[in-house]
Order: sequence, then C-alpha cells, then structure tokens
Amino acid sequence: MALELLYKLSGIVALITAFYVFKDKEIKSKLGTGLFWLILAITFLIGEMLPSKVVGIMVLMMGVLTATKQVNIGKFKETSQEFKIEKSNLLKNKLFIPVLSIAFFAFVIGQFTSLGGMVGLGVGAIVATTVGLVLTKAKPQEALYEGNRLLQQVGPFGILPQLLAALGALFNAAGVGEVIANGISGIIPADNIVFGVIAYCVGMALFTMIMGNAFAAFAVITAGIGLPFVFNQGADPAIAGALALTAGYCGTLMTPMAANFNIVPATVLEMKDKNKLIKIQAPIALVLLAIHIVLMLIWAF
Repeated sequence: MALELLYKLSGIVALITAFYVFKDKEIKSKLGTGLFWLILAITFLIGEMLPSKVVGIMVLMMGVLTATKQVNIGKFKETSQEFKIEKSNLLKNKLFIPVLSIAFFAFVIGQFTSLGGMVGLGVGAIVATTVGLVLTKAKPQEALYEGNRLLQQVGPFGILPQLLAALGALFNAAGVGEVIANGISGIIPADNIVFGVIAYCVGMALFTMIMGNAFAAFAVITAGIGLPFVFNQGADPAIAGALALTAGYCGTLMTPMAANFNIVPATVLEMKDKNKLIKIQAPIALVLLAIHIVLMLIWAF
C-alpha cells in the first residue's frame, strides 16, 4: 500500500512535467514530449487498473517517441542564481541535511521495518524535500519548477532502470541462462575451475553492461554459468555469489545502459560528453574485474 502511494506520487510528478511541457510555447516537439510524460504519468497513476497489453502498448509508444527524438527539453523556470548563492553562503554544510535524510530514512525503514528499502527511499525523498523548503525558505512552487527541470534534463533515461529490471525477469523466464550454459559448455571444460571463474565474473560484467542492472544479470548468469561451472566445483556459494554480483558492478561502470549511474549525473552536471564518466571509470573497472577473478579463486575454493 505504501509503495503504491509512492508510485502515485511519482505519477503526479510526471503529470506536472507534462502540464509544463504543454504550456511551453517554445519547446521543440511539444506534442511528442508532452505525450511521453503524460503516458508515463498514466502508467504510474492507474497502470494497475489497465489491461497489461494496453500498458505494454503505452511503453512501446514511449520507446518510439524516444527513438524518433520526439522527447526534448523545454525552457523552464529556475531558481535564480543569486538565490542559490545567497542560500549556499548562509546555510553552508546544512545543505547536506536533506541529502543525508534520504539515506537515513532509506536505511532505517529498510532495515527495521517490513516496508522495505524502496518505501524508505520514497519517504526519505519526501522528508528531504520538506526539510529543503524549510531550510531555504523557498516557495513550494519552486520545488515544482526544479522537479520539472530535473525530470526533463534526465529525460527518457529516467525510466531505463525499470525497463531493464523487467528485461532481466523476462530473460530469466525465457530460459536465457540455460542457453548461455549450453553455449559455454562447448567452449570451456566443465571441471576447469579457473576458466569457470573467469567466465562467471566476465559474464556478469558483460551481461550487466547489456542490461544495465547487475541484479537482473545475476539470476541469468548464475543459472547459466555460476551453478554448473563454479558452484558445482565446490565454491562457497556465499563468497562466490557476493563476488559475482560485485563483478557485475564493474560492468555497471562501463555502460550507458546504467543510466542512473553514468548518464543521469552527466546530464544533471550538463557535461558536453555524456560518456565522460564511463571513459574515466572503464580502466578502473577492468582492474577491479581482474581483482574479483583472483579473489574468487582464492577465497571461494
């Protein structure tokens, strides 16, 4: 129930963005952009009331609008630079209170209640917004302006984590892990621990790069490679599983599909090269991946 309420609030945020887009007289592709955010709002607000096929068609429509470059950024009201500088000088490190409150509530609610981390994250976001307004003495409509600005800047990448998580579940249900296992068995010997560990870690990184989500990749790669080529050879499941998951995070550092980690920050910071973060992180990720392979061979057996 609490999670559903947060979904409704997310839908309202998307609906507000659609409203601002349709009001914008200068935005390029007003219809496509406004329709994108309106469809997203509908899926959050009443998605559970609609037939699954209808929701699927709506998601495909959002994909078509994105692929045909019909989703653009408009001109929007922003808090003045003078206001930002004034509050920054006045509040100093107190500005971190709203940010830290998100982490605090996400942890406390996720660890000590049955509501879960997602609800904690949502509650933390609401608390952070309220605290931010109180600290800065900003008007509530300024939060709407800034929310609209941020959502438009992030754009379609904002829904990528949801789509990739669904893709992971689809791959698992379709038996992709079994297909991968059959393919790998023809390349490496089933009883070779070294090659099995390399395939497990590298496979996690590569599949995470494809799906943008290490959790979604974990189920598929563990079923296809981890079980037959690592766990069945005597590896400690807890150690090997944990290292495999973090090996997947090495792939997260190297892919634009992990939009919330690599593309969204570049967009928010208005970086000219949207792949700059990936280029910086890639060498470190490759070194970490090699370390994961060595650690799994040493610790898991």
